[in-house]
Amino acid sequence: MTRRYVRLAATLGAAGVLAGSTVAQAAAAEEGRDAHAKHVLLVSVDGLHQSDLAWFVAQHPQSALARLIGGGVEYTRASTTNPSDSFPGMVAQLTGGGPGTTGVYYDDTYDAELLPAGTTDCDNAKPGVEVDLTEDLDKNQDAIDAGQGLTGLPGSILRMTGRPQTLIDPAKLPVDPDTCRPVYPHSYLQVNTVFEVARQAGLRTAWSDKHAAYDILNGPSGEGVQDLFTPEINSKATGYSGNWTKDNTATRQYDSYKVQAVLNEIDGYDHSRSQKVGAPAVFGLNLQSVSTAQKLKSSDGLQGGYATKGVPGPLLAKSLEYVDQQIGALTAELRAQHLDGSTTIILSAKHGQSPIDPTALNRIDDGPLLDGLNAAWKAARPGAGNLVAHAVDDDAVLLWLNDRSDGATAFAKAYLLAQNGNGVDIDGKARPFTRSGIEKVYTGDEAADQFGVEPGDARVPDVFGVAQYGVVYTGGGKIAEHGGAHADDLNVPLIVSGAGTPGGVREDQKVETKQIAPTILKLLGLKPNALQAVREEHTRTLPIR
Repeated sequence: MTRRYVRLAATLGAAGVLAGSTVAQAAAAEEGRDAHAKHVLLVSVDGLHQSDLAWFVAQHPQSALARLIGGGVEYTRASTTNPSDSFPGMVAQLTGGGPGTTGVYYDDTYDAELLPAGTTDCDNAKPGVEVDLTEDLDKNQDAIDAGQGLTGLPGSILRMTGRPQTLIDPAKLPVDPDTCRPVYPHSYLQVNTVFEVARQAGLRTAWSDKHAAYDILNGPSGEGVQDLFTPEINSKATGYSGNWTKDNTATRQYDSYKVQAVLNEIDGYDHSRSQKVGAPAVFGLNLQSVSTAQKLKSSDGLQGGYATKGVPGPLLAKSLEYVDQQIGALTAELRAQHLDGSTTIILSAKHGQSPIDPTALNRIDDGPLLDGLNAAWKAARPGAGNLVAHAVDDDAVLLWLNDRSDGATAFAKAYLLAQNGNGVDIDGKARPFTRSGIEKVYTGDEAADQFGVEPGDARVPDVFGVAQYGVVYTGGGKIAEHGGAHADDLNVPLIVSGAGTPGGVREDQKVETKQIAPTILKLLGLKPNALQAVREEHTRTLPIR
């Protein structure tokens, strides 16, 4: 492990990153970093890789992102959760725990103990239900306000409630067999969150994300985030064809609403700018524009994804510039409100995206594979129903089975590894695949062991497949996805910059994004061990000094 200190005045100032800084100013900034932060602003950029960040800063050495790196610690070998999905990735950053501890494996998952939505006779109902933490829970998933009923949308979206749990349709929620009541996302989480710890200490909290189901970040108390702004990203985008993810200009417009919400919070208001409440101690947002630029083959007349391996194409480069502008706007507002000296900014990503090599792409329609598995199971066992209870296949394979026996999981594994066929490359041409596009499969006890849970755990997938590099399971036109275990999925950026940090430090030891959670608490002068997942997994704070 190496730790290289690059002093602000000596190197970064000379490179123009801190143009106008003097040695005295740099020294004063260093001296002021010994105090705890009063505010932590967390920014998660979906899809962003460490390699993307390095490429952008090399191209734009005086950018806001370059200044952010120059003012803190850059962790060059940070990894997100596996599976590398939005929900486990974000939950890890704010609890300190991985999927086995938090109980959150994906945004669309399965629980063998909960009862189906709408169950009223809980004594006689059969357990086992999909737990869908996406736009499907909204009262109206076609509306950016998730069904609140605002007029003048999307321009009026900042008037959306800061309590999005009120916009979740309880009739769509799984039912707890013990209470016979719907299980809201916050109740599904098995451990507490940074927001809950901060609130117990009397601190203000806020967050902005992409679905009302991010109520999960409230934690089991249901009260962790005082101001939770969640415009629905998969709603119909006014003025565009499809939802906000289908056109990168639309995604940037969508992201701009969340940025404005945070700017309002920096100014001491709630997200809607209607109440003066003071700047939050823990707050932040998620940005989506990089992710859609990676997934779309083209948008806005520009090529999406990567031009060559690891080199962003024009659409992705434009989205990186957009993110840089938003970071610049947020840091400028912190300065304007004289909060820059007391605020730590943490930048990372819920997940990366794979593949970053366009020549490796192999798009496989997973529908026929799963249909074939169910058909083979029923043929081998006359009278049996479908083997697969629920499946998630983006660039990994997660299966929950109706029969969880060793024989059933072995059957699923053998079937999948015997399947060969043709996928589609980035240009739509046939591309052969073997073993269902899977590199390795963990089943049953092996799968449980991967996540550190007991065999038969109600939430753990029965089949966990690592896809071959470049494989994306889709019947559509996406050219990248996440969820898998390759470096492209896992290797995300991580910067901790500002109050409570030294400046210009490059940290090359391996770290994990779940270490963000205890680090936030430490920066605020709170106890990291107040987080249940931190105690359970012995999650360390990030090495800052």
